[in-house]
This record gives sequence, structure tokens and C-alpha cells, in this order.
Amino acid sequence: MVVTRNDLEERKTLQKYLLEEFEIKDLGSLKCFLRIEVSRSNRGIFLSQRKYALDVLQENGMSACQLVDTPIEEVLKLGVEIDQVPNDKGRYQRLVGRLMYLSHTRPDLAYALSIVSQFMHNPGEQHMNTVMHILRYLKHAPGKGILFLKNKDYQNVHAYTDAD
Repeated sequence: MVVTRNDLEERKTLQKYLLEEFEIKDLGSLKCFLRIEVSRSNRGIFLSQRKYALDVLQENGMSACQLVDTPIEEVLKLGVEIDQVPNDKGRYQRLVGRLMYLSHTRPDLAYALSIVSQFMHNPGEQHMNTVMHILRYLKHAPGKGILFLKNKDYQNVHAYTDAD
């Protein structure tokens, strides 16, 4: 269980109550939770999955791959073709699933993963090549993540869209 609070006294009161009711142990400051690494600094809290990303690359033989600057090709049109070369469906599904878990701290992968996840039922060679492209992008910067700035007003959400 992760206990966090802005008010230090309130957090200590909750921890004391939990200690009285349950047999728990305080492990101190959170450093890693569900393979999400947590780093604190005077700027804020940074969440990343660097080790997880490197593990995914290594498991798929992509540790020494060529780097790309974008998670998906700009003019890529994926679809299901009648004469497509079939691919290992289980491997494709596992790999896309692992990348989806990585998108918790890597929102830059979300669009590319939404495209490749549409073909989970019948992946072809072109679909697997697109997933390999995402892995090459991941190799470019495996330590990217999300920084929650200290004393920042998160009441406002800014969104950008393209008319297309």
C-alpha cells in the first residue's frame, strides 16, 4: 500500500491507525512500485520505467538497434490485407501489451500503440515492423518519463488538437 499526503501530520495519523489495525511495515520513501521508478528532487517527482523499457528491448533482441526519432512513421497506413504475411500472433500481443504498460509513464507512445493495438487479432509482417519501429524509438530515450512539478497548479488542463 502506498500512503501519500500533502499534510505530514495527517499522513502520520493515518499510518498510526493502519499500524494499530493491521500488521504492516513502513518501508520509507517510495522508490519503485509496480516497475515504475520514483525519483524526488527539489523540482518535483519524476516517474519513469527505464529498467522495464530496457528489459523489453533486451528480451526482443533490440538492445543494439538503430535509433529513430519518432514512435511511428508519419504517413504510415496500416490495414489488414488478404495476402499479408502472417506473424506470430502471441508474440505480437505480448509485445504490444508490454508496451501499453510502458505508456503509463510514456504518453508519447500512446498514439502509436493505439494504431498497432487495432491489429491484435490478425497481425501481419507490416504490423510487427511497426512495433519494431516503436522499440527503436524506445531505445532512443528509455529513461523518459513524467515530471510532476512541485507547487504547480494542476487545476487547469491544456489540450491541443489538429483540425484533421
